[in-house]
Amino acid sequence: MSRGKFNTGEKETPINLDAVAVGDDVGHILDVHQLRTDSEDVKSAADGHTVLIPQPSTDLNDPLNWPPLKKHIILFVISVVAFMPDFASSIGVVTLLPQVLQWHKSPNTIQHTLAGNIFCLGAGGLFSVWLSAYFGRLPILTFFTSMALGTSAWCAAATSFESYMAARILSGFFSIVAQAGGLMFIQDIFFFHEHPRKINIWSGAIITSPYLGPLCAAFIINKTDWPVVFWVNTGLTAVCFLLVIGLMDETIYNRTLPRDQQPVPKSRWLRLIGFEQWQNRHSRMTFVQAIMRPVIAVSKLPVALCTVYYFLNFAWVIGVNATISIWLTSIYKFTPYNLGMFYFAPVIGSILGAVLGHWLHDLVALHHSRRHAGRIEPEARLIVTWIATPIMAVSILVLGFALERAWHYMIIAVFMAGQVCGIMIATTALNSYLLDSYPEGSGEVGAWIVVGRTMGGFMATYVEIEWVERSGLVKVFAVQTAITVAAGFIVAFLQIFGERIRQMQGRMNFPT
Repeated sequence: MSRGKFNTGEKETPINLDAVAVGDDVGHILDVHQLRTDSEDVKSAADGHTVLIPQPSTDLNDPLNWPPLKKHIILFVISVVAFMPDFASSIGVVTLLPQVLQWHKSPNTIQHTLAGNIFCLGAGGLFSVWLSAYFGRLPILTFFTSMALGTSAWCAAATSFESYMAARILSGFFSIVAQAGGLMFIQDIFFFHEHPRKINIWSGAIITSPYLGPLCAAFIINKTDWPVVFWVNTGLTAVCFLLVIGLMDETIYNRTLPRDQQPVPKSRWLRLIGFEQWQNRHSRMTFVQAIMRPVIAVSKLPVALCTVYYFLNFAWVIGVNATISIWLTSIYKFTPYNLGMFYFAPVIGSILGAVLGHWLHDLVALHHSRRHAGRIEPEARLIVTWIATPIMAVSILVLGFALERAWHYMIIAVFMAGQVCGIMIATTALNSYLLDSYPEGSGEVGAWIVVGRTMGGFMATYVEIEWVERSGLVKVFAVQTAITVAAGFIVAFLQIFGERIRQMQGRMNFPT
């Protein structure tokens, strides 16, 4: 690939177009007119001016060269599969109510099944990502989804609390694969300029799911027994499994290999079970190297700080969601039907956040590039968190006062929706920032974001009920508001020092 130059209007700084194509520590150039090059080799999008990053090969088997329909089918499938973990996890928020009566346990004890499920979402995410790096994306997605199907049926058929708890924990471990690894698929098949909108679609499914779960569960237990909720979840997981085996394909493509050394795809069914990937394992990393990928990723300070930021914010999102049914039934005497109707509020909030994000992230990036000679720095993706963080902080504070003083439940609905809208915007921003910063570690950075979210949820589900009973809703939610505001300083730190930290620590430098 030829060499180009930044066209700043003042002086010309030589750059290597290859470096831009794979991701440069100082940012990406998206406008082809800002590149001054003597070569015609720079490939652009259909609009004629957007540089394609990375530059696609001439190989038709390169996922970047796949037809748009195939790419968007894969995005649809991973979004649907990514929807299921939190949907399955959150239905336990409502089924807790009849389970307390059936098993003669306290709500806090039943809540431990949710905490175990959430903890294993994070652990399963790390496992699925490093296994995908070694065995291939498709066979791990297939295997984990099949196991999620089996454990969901186990949850529905459980006849004792101990059996149910074991099933819930294993269900969390296996269901997380498309959530933790979603960024891998997006990085594999879409170009840099497409990432924010595709991430927004995938994130929208994830953020909406923990509210559609209780909504559906509340309506079901209003008419029948709680196991039916998990049989419905089993049916939905079966649909996901059928989508995977019917529509998905392997997206790994080793760009370090010349075209004549690239493995030639033969049978999608053989790729589905991992046979073709296993035959070509010599062209990828060793098993130990695959295991080390998540460790190398979290050693990068921006990844670790984003994980902490998500931990400090998503903890209270899950904390509210996991306990709101208890407060609404005890304070407002809500029935399961009332709870089902109430959960339309956070669903609307997540949809609003997704709709705003569809344009907001691109508008911010466009504005930033115009002010920086066509260059987009990864830190520019974090600007929108300054919109998201105040929305979340105000929402949490108002929720505490509204619940403590029994204000009208519509106030609770509005500000719960606001909290969800804020976290939706922040989720796309963080994922886009880390993917721009470390495209070579797309799966690993996504998995660590899942760890931050699930560990926050694990902590919140364990402490929330007893904490509120001991200190009161206003004090608890005021502390959570302060933590949310304090987490904003992590973003400020990354915006000021992020580029220097990335240059100092270097890239992840995986073998392949």
